[in-house]
This record gives sequence, structure tokens and C-alpha cells, in this order.
Amino acid sequence: MDSPLNTHVYAIIMAGGPVKALWPAARKSRPVHCLDFFHQGALITHIINCIESTVASDRTFVITSKEGRECLLKNGTSIRPRNIIAEPIARNTAICIALATAYIKKIDPDAITIVLPCDHHIGDLAKFREVIQAGITVAAEKNGLVTIGVNPEYAETDYGYIQADEQLPVGLSGDPANGFSLFRVKTFAEKPDYATAVQFLESKDFFWNSGIFIWHIEAVWQELERSMPDLFKDLLVMYEHIGTPDEGAVIEDIYSWVHPVSIDYGIMEKADSVFMIAADFGWTDLVNWDEVAKVAAGIEGAEEACELDVLRMESPGVFLRKPQGKAVCLIGVSNLIVIDTGDALLICSKGESCRVSGAIDQFRRENREELL
Repeated sequence: MDSPLNTHVYAIIMAGGPVKALWPAARKSRPVHCLDFFHQGALITHIINCIESTVASDRTFVITSKEGRECLLKNGTSIRPRNIIAEPIARNTAICIALATAYIKKIDPDAITIVLPCDHHIGDLAKFREVIQAGITVAAEKNGLVTIGVNPEYAETDYGYIQADEQLPVGLSGDPANGFSLFRVKTFAEKPDYATAVQFLESKDFFWNSGIFIWHIEAVWQELERSMPDLFKDLLVMYEHIGTPDEGAVIEDIYSWVHPVSIDYGIMEKADSVFMIAADFGWTDLVNWDEVAKVAAGIEGAEEACELDVLRMESPGVFLRKPQGKAVCLIGVSNLIVIDTGDALLICSKGESCRVSGAIDQFRRENREELL
């Protein structure tokens, strides 16, 4: 873990609020990073395990909501409480990453930072760690911004994409170049419609955007100043007040007016030196229940605990999550997603769980805050 390179490596885990499409399990009071979908521990524990051989726990930061921080502290975590940063309000990933970067820069101005979301699942930990280590090397030697792309398996409309440009040799120091490729990045694309996703897949030069970034802290600091000057001015103010009695009030004040912008749109699309490492490491973005069901099907034992007190009669392909001790009988149904949290019940056809977000928007319009 503490090789000469990794002594300056830090991690920022983005653990935002509830993912609407994972209702009713994910709520404002039950952030998605604290949920256990696969009987392997909370999602954030899985992500911490993915990087524990690369980043020391005292150099790992989590940026989350106030509720998310309370959840982590209540349920226990290996992350130090002072390393859990609570955003006053969600304002997308640009300011989220900028604020966490400011905390790390206060500690180590020569840091290399790995930024990764918590609501993802990594199937091949060994390959993932190789890719991350290669990204650290690229960030150190190229002094650029590195993103991780995933070879697309099908035309997915719920993922963003990265278009590759020139392929580069991967012969970097200490890099075995096993099973991944290095490219310059041509462009980033938002979630496409199905026809566009098919075109992306057929082109062979578009990759799924994992939302994982690696960079030297000074490189991203300079890009924030160049590409997002208004946010950078606010960032400098927050940076100056970190560790002072006014820290919380200053950050809350700035968050009250800052415009929500993603890091992809705010910086990555405009930066000059952006590199992508493309690889396969069993990556899934848990954007909805269909994705959760796919991952669960490939994890040994993930379904066994859920089958207690369940009677299935001619009911194949039903993904079920329910409270312990509740008996469920399924008769003559198939290809359903059933999520029972005790106080709420979701039933939908497989392939339709992306529409759950629309239901949550409807609850909000009806002022059903107790359901959110």
C-alpha cells in the first residue's frame, strides 16, 4: 500500500443521496450507500474494499449528505469521522469533487486522487486494482486527467459514454498492461436514446463512462480555474476557511447559490489532457433494480437469504427483496421485481424499473414527503 507512489494517493468516494430508481429501499433517511443489496455488507463497504490495498483508510474521504454522514457514523465505518464531509445540499458532481479536493489539498498539495461513486459494483477486484494502479501511474507521468472506461456489452441507455481518440502505448513504468488499453479522450456523451446507444456500440470507439477519475490534485485544480472560473473563486473561499470556526457557515452559504454542474460537463469535456483506460472488471452502475437483479444473479449466496419464507409456484424470474420473517407466496407470475420494505411496496416488470424515478417525481408533486 505504501509504495513510493502510493504514499500520496487519496480517495474521494461520492456517496450522494437516494437513487430515485432504487425506491423504496433508498430514501432520504436511508441513503443508497448504506444499503446491502447482496448480503455482503453496505455498498460503501464494497467500494472501500475495492481500494483498500491501494489507499490507506486515513487517506480515504467520503463526501455525502448530512443524512448520509449520520448513517455512516451510526452503522460504523472504517473511515475516520473527520474524513466524512457532509454537503449542505446536493449540487451535482463538480462542486462535490471540488470541495473534497480542497480538503485533501490542505493536507497534501502533491496528492494523486482517485474519485469514485459508491453505488457501483465491481466483480473482478484484482483486475480493478490493476486498472486503478495503472491510472495512478498515468496521472503521475502524464500530469493529466484520467478516466476509466468500460468496454460496452450492449446498447445501454442508462449509462453515459466516452469516445476514444488516439490509442497510446501502455508501456508505463510498473504497468504490466494486462487486459486494458490507454487512449486520449475525444468526447463525453450523456445518456443516449436507444438508437444512439446502438450507434455507439457499433462504432467500437465508445465506452461506458464508469464515473471514476484519477488525477494529480494540481492538475484538476488548474482545470477548475481554467474551465470553471466562477466555481473556482468559490472554491478558494471554501479552501481558505477549511479548519476555521467559519468553515460550515461559509460552505453552506456558497452551496446556496452555486449552479449544479457535473464534473464531466464542467471540466472533463474542456480539458486538454484527458486520458482513458479502457478495461473489463465486472463493472455495473446500480442505476435501477434491473441492474441490481443482474448483479445478484451472479453472486453466490446473494439470493439464499431472501428465499426464507418464500413459496414459488410456477413463478420464474422474480427478483424479490422483503423484510425478514415475512412470508411471501408467488403463484403463476414471472419476470417481476418485487421490493417490500415494510412501509412501502414496489412491483414492476423486469425491464421497467427505470420508470420508478417517474413515480418518485409524482409522489413529490403530490407532497408525499413521507414516502421519499
